[in-house]
Amino acid sequence: MTASSPHTQLDGPRLAPASGKQARQLVVILHGYGADGADLIDLGRAWQGQLPDAAFIAPDAPEGLPFEALGGRQWFALEERTPNEYRIGAEAAQPVLDRFLENELAALGLDERSLALVGFSQGAMMTFQCGLRRKTPPAALIGYSGLLPGAGRLDGVNTASPVLVVHGTDDDVVPAYHAEAAQTALAQAGISSDLHLLSGLGHSIDERGMVLGGRFLEKAFAAAALP
Repeated sequence: MTASSPHTQLDGPRLAPASGKQARQLVVILHGYGADGADLIDLGRAWQGQLPDAAFIAPDAPEGLPFEALGGRQWFALEERTPNEYRIGAEAAQPVLDRFLENELAALGLDERSLALVGFSQGAMMTFQCGLRRKTPPAALIGYSGLLPGAGRLDGVNTASPVLVVHGTDDDVVPAYHAEAAQTALAQAGISSDLHLLSGLGHSIDERGMVLGGRFLEKAFAAAALP
């Protein structure tokens, strides 16, 4: 059982700044396992009012699922669903995402402090894997309903990016204890994070999560813009 050939050049749905002006920020939204960029680009639409000068893009992950008839994409294969598989998979997928981010920032004439990464589920894993290891810390990292891959290997990661972790208490795909474990591991690495456990929420993003994310991004970009 193998996935389709990986895409080395990522692309996906995009939203230009609602202001009509040159982009001053870039928000990259990373979808979960079995979805694609179209599944999450509406987050950008929800946040455009707060971030009128931000460009949004939700790239499709580089690999198709093992059974192409199922549709959707994956950042890396999930078979055993073990901590070791998460770490190895996220590390293997990181270079493709890194290249994509560098190209997008260059095309917009922006630097890393104008970048925010937002991920859901497997996309949250990639947000943490990549965002914590950028040479210049991004303005913000947001992980919805995900986990922290390689939690025991955080030596040398950047500690300056503000981190938001949002998780439903009724998540039966990625149980909520993963969010608490992520916050603990981040704290041990010297990284402060905001954790919100949303009561009654399953493996999804609801209006509460969207509001939390929008406020967090607005505050983080404002702080990043200070001299």
